[in-house]
Amino acid sequence: MTDRERVLSALDFQEADRVAIQDEPWTTTIRRWHEEGLPENIEPAEYFGFAMVWVSADLTMRLPTEVIEETDEYIITRSADGTIDKNWKYATSTPGRIDFLIKSRADWEEHKHRLEWSSNRVDWQAVREAEQRARQQGKWFHFSAGFGYDRIQGVVGSERLLMAMAEDPDWVEEVFMTYAQILVTAAEEMIGAGIEFDGAFLFDDMGYRNAALFSPAMFRRFEFPCHKLVYDFFHSQGLKVILHSCGRISELIPGLVEAGLDCLQPLEVKAGMDLVELKKQYGDCLAFMGGIDARCMANPDPTAIEQEIARKMPLAKAGGGYVYHSDHSVPDNVSFEQYQRTIELVHQYGAY
Repeated sequence: MTDRERVLSALDFQEADRVAIQDEPWTTTIRRWHEEGLPENIEPAEYFGFAMVWVSADLTMRLPTEVIEETDEYIITRSADGTIDKNWKYATSTPGRIDFLIKSRADWEEHKHRLEWSSNRVDWQAVREAEQRARQQGKWFHFSAGFGYDRIQGVVGSERLLMAMAEDPDWVEEVFMTYAQILVTAAEEMIGAGIEFDGAFLFDDMGYRNAALFSPAMFRRFEFPCHKLVYDFFHSQGLKVILHSCGRISELIPGLVEAGLDCLQPLEVKAGMDLVELKKQYGDCLAFMGGIDARCMANPDPTAIEQEIARKMPLAKAGGGYVYHSDHSVPDNVSFEQYQRTIELVHQYGAY
């Protein structure tokens, strides 16, 4: 079977020959692996046979970007959304957001026209080349973008957005729906131009280590309408949707299911997301991707990762509905040898 067929089977709750494999090593992890035996001219996706190829559109405000400061250790840039971000050069981390262009409803009113759709938001040549490559390689080819809380907090700031959800809900509703609508418009335009997607893999982080970032009632007011809009669109095209949402979001899953979500990823173990329990509770209506603790990969005891995979994967894959992934991404404390062993175990325990 091809990787495309494996992913489609999992999302349709059908058993394939084995589970599909996808993962996201850090840039610093890939650098380490190249030093430890991964051939220099080969990326992990090719070497380990990852299943997915993605494309997107430019859904930013398309403001001029620039480097503001650069040292041997870090770089500070102005983004296309007007944020000022600090990134370390030789370490992988979430960018530090130093400042924001959008700090109020007035700022939003001034700049929201920058999110109007135009077809030049898509690099059409790159998209068609990626589609052709995916078809030749038998990969699951998908549309990818962020929306909802996660996308918007990156534009206005987490604290500011959470406060506005309580103090200026009408504005927040408008912002949420604006970003959801441009995502739908982008996908609709690409499909209308003949791009044939196999599905969508979208992003909306809604949790931290101990709980969701907001209540189910807040989810119902702000997130549910835009999630339903997005899922309904892709379903109208015959396409399934995978959602990446970090942290402990257990209390939000019923709302996601009601909105129409097909598959949840990455199921962070350190945040209390248990793949086995989630499969038991929601496995008849929701597929899963992830849930394999990356800390076990890095454990010097090689039995740790085998115990992790052996405990979870046979249950997760039963009846379809599971795609392998780490429980977030692969950090740079995982050696090339350790990750090779991980994928060997995924093939062993992921076979039907």
